[in-house]
Amino acid sequence: MNRLLSQVDPDVAEILDAELGRQQHTLILIASENYASKAVLQTQGCIMTNKYAEGYPGKRYYNGCEFMDRVESLAIERAKQLFGVEHVNVQPHAGSPSNAAAYFALLDPGDTILAMRLDHGGHLTHGLKQNFSGISYRFAFYGVERDTEQFDLSRAAAIARKHKPRLIIVGGSAYPRQIDFAPWREIADEVGAYLMADIAHIVGLIAGQVHPDPAPYCDVITTTTQKTLRGPRGGIVMCREQFAAQIDKAVFPGLQGGQMMHTIAAKAVCFKEAMEPNFRSYQAQIVRNAQVLADTLLRNDFRLVSGGTDNHLMLVDLDSKNITGHDAANVLEKAGITANKNVIPFDSRPPTITSGIRLGTPALTTRGMKEDEMRFVGEMISQVIHAPHDLQVRERIRQQVKELCEHFPIYEDLDLWS
Repeated sequence: MNRLLSQVDPDVAEILDAELGRQQHTLILIASENYASKAVLQTQGCIMTNKYAEGYPGKRYYNGCEFMDRVESLAIERAKQLFGVEHVNVQPHAGSPSNAAAYFALLDPGDTILAMRLDHGGHLTHGLKQNFSGISYRFAFYGVERDTEQFDLSRAAAIARKHKPRLIIVGGSAYPRQIDFAPWREIADEVGAYLMADIAHIVGLIAGQVHPDPAPYCDVITTTTQKTLRGPRGGIVMCREQFAAQIDKAVFPGLQGGQMMHTIAAKAVCFKEAMEPNFRSYQAQIVRNAQVLADTLLRNDFRLVSGGTDNHLMLVDLDSKNITGHDAANVLEKAGITANKNVIPFDSRPPTITSGIRLGTPALTTRGMKEDEMRFVGEMISQVIHAPHDLQVRERIRQQVKELCEHFPIYEDLDLWS
């Protein structure tokens, strides 16, 4: 029973070792990825994996839940304190069920939702036709303007007046600018809609007080916990007290049965870490790093969507570089730099190919990298994309990546399965 994974299943242990090496020795610039702390990793593999705890603290369907109640209550109270909200449900398994819970709680099937266009930076749960959201609800969309590639609130308000949505969603997965939630509240009030913020990407920036706060303005807030928040893979729903019962009922039994108590325990740990003083400086550094990386790319003749970034990510338009987002992401990976292809507003290419890549700085900032390193990373990206077929350039950059990673090690002495 006490045999380690390397003894029980050496094949899986070998795969985990290889993945650890990949994370340690490559530059991860995927905006939705980060390095969870060792404490979070340890907790997510904890003894609570063994326990069913359907229901909520004090109202379980199983016996033996004393410590499940304690850790879930702790996670809830920490999240309420961290985000300044009235109610939190910490049970959603991910961001998509968090959004589903909000819809189920507030809407009826067929109701109209106003959300950001997917090809302008919205999320697939914001109305993709093949997704549950697009199947179950009617969607109207706002987007960014061609000239600024940012929201025009007056145009969004006109769309809301035309379609009279029951719910307005603010937020997405590829919008490089800050969002002021106050004017969206005015639009929602004018048309009699609920206002929901999907802050899955910017949640850490909000907790670190380097991005406007949605809590004073939104009825419901959904988020993941693994991106800028640097916690376990999971989701939460926050809301005003008047919607608490509806949200809880939508999560359980509406969407989920037994929740992942080990992950809820890990969420409690990440909320505690996010309340430490150095978390705010970490989030500020994420933004500074993103802006320096963006400036470096601009100086190397890249076009960025909206001209730059205010948050943790940027969208790089590759149309003038004679390379697709798909190919650019692949050649960067071969050079030791991990990014993802991404559509850009008004993209002429399909989502499987794209004209852009999305870059983000949370993971590199977790490693301790700052402005000088971002300039170096930007130069390496530029060299690879400007010479995508030059194997000598690619190999030189890969060696430089390896040396940079060695100066900023991650997960030293990690030994959870050996």
